[in-house]
Amino acid sequence: MSQTALIPIELSPLEARDFDAPRVCLTGEVDYAMYDKFRAQCAAAPCDGLMVIELSTLGGDPEVARMMGEDIRYQSELHPERRIVFLGKAAIYSAGATFMSFFARPNRYLTRGTRLMIHERKMDKTLQIVGPLTTCIASVRAMLHELEHSIIIQNEGFENLINGSDVTMDEVLRLAPSNWYLEAQEAQARGLIEGVI
Repeated sequence: MSQTALIPIELSPLEARDFDAPRVCLTGEVDYAMYDKFRAQCAAAPCDGLMVIELSTLGGDPEVARMMGEDIRYQSELHPERRIVFLGKAAIYSAGATFMSFFARPNRYLTRGTRLMIHERKMDKTLQIVGPLTTCIASVRAMLHELEHSIIIQNEGFENLINGSDVTMDEVLRLAPSNWYLEAQEAQARGLIEGVI
């Protein structure tokens, strides 16, 4: 008995009417509460056709954004007959841009006037050095390793975000430390998104 192979749907440009009824609507801080809402709404969505994920956020936890993004990657591979599309509204800052980076560029859209903000990850920690010297060195090394690996993860996200655009990694690394804002039309002109709705 032969099985028919599932063929991924075509990634043609979408129009405003395609965004009329998003299956997943998320607003606010990217955190574990948002992740729970995201998972519940995704689970209730059909496994084929167009699934629009609408987001508006001033940022939040980048690791939660990565978890949500990995779910998108996995679901896209599991259900190639479903097209999962990102629609950013009003503000897509920080962790929101991280989440958007997991969508293929033809599946990224922003509404008119939306601002995209890209910045470096931030850390707020105090390292207290107390105890035997060898223990102190281990604590300092552990903090250094955390910083180094956080930078690697951050830069992987930047690479995903700019893939297929005319934005270079040098440009991102130069502008991200001071919060780089792009208006929707500029993001489209630079090739970071497919379209503005």
